[in-house]
Amino acid sequence: MNIYNALIKSSLLYGSETCRLTENNKRWVEATEMDALRRSSRISRKERIRNVTIRQQIGLEEIIVKEIKQNQLTWYGHVHRMAEGRLTKIALKWMPKQKRARGRPKKIWMEGIRKTMNERNLSEGQWEDRKQWSLSVGQRRKAF
Repeated sequence: MNIYNALIKSSLLYGSETCRLTENNKRWVEATEMDALRRSSRISRKERIRNVTIRQQIGLEEIIVKEIKQNQLTWYGHVHRMAEGRLTKIALKWMPKQKRARGRPKKIWMEGIRKTMNERNLSEGQWEDRKQWSLSVGQRRKAF
């Protein structure tokens, strides 16, 4: 991965731990990532080369959405291990008192976390063991 790809990836991932990942957001992030990969490889859309082929040429196996989900789970475990009085933990557990507007409720950040935890067979309380949590989430030390 060249420096251009690394810069784009880091700018897409900055602050992604706390953002709600909707389907529209996923599509936008994936499209932006592929645009950056195509530009760095100097491949035009007119050449009609598939995204999978470009990823293989560059050597990327995973899409950026998977990394965002890993970062969210890592942050979730980190917050749960915090002391009860910390502002971040209080904000995570806070529920507003006023009623919502009429209609279908919007998906909240925690629903995305629960869905990702179910996909990876993680359960509540596993975050207590930090090393085991990071292995289960998929965050391993990256060797240079």
